[in-house]
Amino acid sequence: MSDKHTQTRLETLGAYPFERLKGLLHHSLPNPELLHIDAGAGEPRLPLPEFVEQTLQEHIHGFSKYPASRGNPELLRAIQHWLKQRFQLQHLDIRTQILSANGTRESLFAVAHALVNPAAEEAPWVMMPNPMYQIYYGAAVMAGAKPYLLPCLEERGFEPDISSVSPEVWQQTALVYVCSPSNPTGWIAQRSYYERLLQLADEYDFYIVADECYSEIYSHEPPLGLLEVAQDLGRTDYQRCLVMNSLSKRSALPGMRSGLIAGDAALIARFAKLRSYTGAATPLPLQAVAAKAWLDETHVQRHLQVYRDSLTAFFDVWGEGAVQPDGSFFVWLPVQDDELFTKAAYEQQAVTVLPGSYLAITDAQGLNPGQGYIRAALVDGEDKAAELAQRLKQVKV
Repeated sequence: MSDKHTQTRLETLGAYPFERLKGLLHHSLPNPELLHIDAGAGEPRLPLPEFVEQTLQEHIHGFSKYPASRGNPELLRAIQHWLKQRFQLQHLDIRTQILSANGTRESLFAVAHALVNPAAEEAPWVMMPNPMYQIYYGAAVMAGAKPYLLPCLEERGFEPDISSVSPEVWQQTALVYVCSPSNPTGWIAQRSYYERLLQLADEYDFYIVADECYSEIYSHEPPLGLLEVAQDLGRTDYQRCLVMNSLSKRSALPGMRSGLIAGDAALIARFAKLRSYTGAATPLPLQAVAAKAWLDETHVQRHLQVYRDSLTAFFDVWGEGAVQPDGSFFVWLPVQDDELFTKAAYEQQAVTVLPGSYLAITDAQGLNPGQGYIRAALVDGEDKAAELAQRLKQVKV
């Protein structure tokens, strides 16, 4: 085999979590006496907001035009309005500090390619929580960086542990992914956490990328945003900061593939240049729907109540033995063996969940912090959430 056919970076990545789940359940059949509950994927299954169909029809002609990769002015103004209202931001320029995105998945993956230098003498670190949304890991590897895993353990409230990172590692770090509220644990970053990261970013010259796509799903107070904390520290240009958010969770529109990128104008410019080559652009009719969605809070508050009621219903049945999340619609449940439990839940109770170990990477010390947990998504309303808890309690391994 010639050099041009040697192993690529892509081939060093393992199977995506849901592909692994398919493999685990390949020879299993769900209990035929029960209706299947799919709590494996984080796919909201709530009614469409009322304005979606009409707005789509009004702008259907837009499918005959190429959309701009930055986003059209109407959408950018809607995103600007929402960010300023939600996070009390005083200044955010739609020309230089905001981009449209095809959901957070696209932007979280692509950002590493915009901000990492693969030609560096020594491959830089890209830090990420562990367990995680696995796009972070794939992005780091494909961009030519080294993933640095920050363990998120229950004894620390699932906060990604930056306290033990050495100065030498910080010195070689290109960017840090933060997910708040967290997928899968529900942890929410406090002000002190962001302040410490910003201090370190200035000291060691790296960037912070905040995945905030669960920002509108929370148990108590609305979570702080990275740009909000930056502004409060006097960083009104949001230097070193980028945030990603989407309509997938906020508006229960995962099929729209529409989101936002905002923050440091210099980083936005680099990202915009990358996207001009990759061709990522949301179709104009969907941009029109997205603009409506960012400006409407009625459906968001309605969805929030459904998620809160679902969490209450689940834990009323489940009882003690698990930590109720501060944010997101996932429950992160301790079990003895996450793969065996997942398989048993499918075969005995016709329930699909995701093994926690599939959402984490085993570190150099052999620790997989997702092992011994399952993730279940409460995306079907409170009645199904209560039934899900009841079925999971009956699983025998």
